[in-house]
Amino acid sequence: MEIILKPVAIISNNRKDMSDDFWGDIVSEIELVDDIPSEALIGIEEFSHVEIIFNFNRVSKSVEFCRHPRGNSDWPMVGIFAQRGKDRPNKLGITVAELIRKEERKIYVRHLDAIDGTPVIDIKPVMKEFLIDPKKVLQPSWASEMLMNYWA
Repeated sequence: MEIILKPVAIISNNRKDMSDDFWGDIVSEIELVDDIPSEALIGIEEFSHVEIIFNFNRVSKSVEFCRHPRGNSDWPMVGIFAQRGKDRPNKLGITVAELIRKEERKIYVRHLDAIDGTPVIDIKPVMKEFLIDPKKVLQPSWASEMLMNYWA
């Protein structure tokens, strides 16, 4: 089965490289593509956060299904579905970003880890009822160590 997706928007920001850390100061502009009407964003400004689903369009086509996260042999070998690496089978990323403001065909967000020119597949508002209590979320210690500077 093949699934064909078209971008709904494009990300613009000053981040050109795909390095893993220091995303905290990045503000991204997300502009709808021409065939999506501006009405698609009506009401989005009432939410504080949005989920941005995007395509890693500039990563390698190959996939390592099991590897050390970030190639660091101090961390365990784990499957691609046990990490958030960008070299994924379908090249999809998803991030909860803070919505700063909306202007006509654009929204501005903070805490989006996607580089300039990245195509957006979908935009969804974050609703409390879909969130999990962070105290109930479990993860291995290597994940916290790896992400120590991610949003720095």
